[in-house]
Amino acid sequence: MRIYGNRELKTLAGEVARPTTGKVRQALFNIWQGSIRDCRWLDLCAGNGSMGAEALCRGAREVVGIEQLGEACVLIRDNWQKVAQSGQIFEVLRGDVLYHLSGLQDKGFDHIYFDPPYRGSLYVPVLSAIAEREILADSGEMAVEYSRKLWTPVEIPGLTLCREKHYGHGSLAFYQVSSKH
Repeated sequence: MRIYGNRELKTLAGEVARPTTGKVRQALFNIWQGSIRDCRWLDLCAGNGSMGAEALCRGAREVVGIEQLGEACVLIRDNWQKVAQSGQIFEVLRGDVLYHLSGLQDKGFDHIYFDPPYRGSLYVPVLSAIAEREILADSGEMAVEYSRKLWTPVEIPGLTLCREKHYGHGSLAFYQVSSKH
């Protein structure tokens, strides 16, 4: 797999993880291109870490990834180590995404990328936890990857569904913090 700057990343063998397609990755970074440099990026269900690696390559100040699989966490660390520049911070947290979100309360990430297993049941609980714990910065944006056949984006108290983009089998739903009145 190759990312920004023609950098090659290691991937997990077999069907252990479903990496974000190059088309979806490129589209997302085109949408967010003016806001990556010096941002704080959170990569949920990080897989092989390609989204966080891309954020690092494009100048993110800090990248945090959460991934359940131990072998994937080792791979993510290796991939991020290869692309990180001096002054960039990255951390990989192994384990349950909902558990680790409790430790990120009030962190104010500028961008969050959430790519859970399409057939999983993480969408609403994770979105709700992000809103309740104020993990997304007030001026930030979150992208959720999903399959239109298996999930429909929903409104979540504290988050506003801003737009959806469709790219073949993969789609992205974009959320921002709801206005506080």
